[in-house]
Amino acid sequence: MHSVTTQRRGERGFSLLLLVFSVTAFWQSYAISGFSGLSTAGVFPMLASATMMVSAACILLQNVRQSPSTSGSSNDGFMQSILPLPVVIMMALITGYLFAMPALGFLLSSAAFLFLSFSYLWRKSLLTSLLITAVSVASVYFIFRKVFQVVLPKGSLLQSLF
Repeated sequence: MHSVTTQRRGERGFSLLLLVFSVTAFWQSYAISGFSGLSTAGVFPMLASATMMVSAACILLQNVRQSPSTSGSSNDGFMQSILPLPVVIMMALITGYLFAMPALGFLLSSAAFLFLSFSYLWRKSLLTSLLITAVSVASVYFIFRKVFQVVLPKGSLLQSLF
């Protein structure tokens, strides 16, 4: 006996995004070395992304065959279900961190990212967020710069000022 399952909100849209991501990953892995040989650098990434493409296509086909949810169209509320506001804000903070790193360097951009993240997600006092940020950045700096002797980015803005 075959049971009919209904879709959750945003399931078709998310499946489509998986397929688009998988195709993009395959395209990028193909750009590494193409189909020039079985021992080239791009073989494993192409195999992995091809597996992702097949899996995503199967999931999408399965979702297209399922009946939509009873609460309306399965794409209603996609953004609220898949990308709620806290996730969007954290993605924006991470993007800002990536863009700030070359200019501000590791210490300042990491401190700003952590402080804003703690303040938004944890919602404790600003002093508590500042204290945990300082301890975290100092710990990471000590471990990576002093113990492992990793050169951390200083940032172009700070180099031009000093």
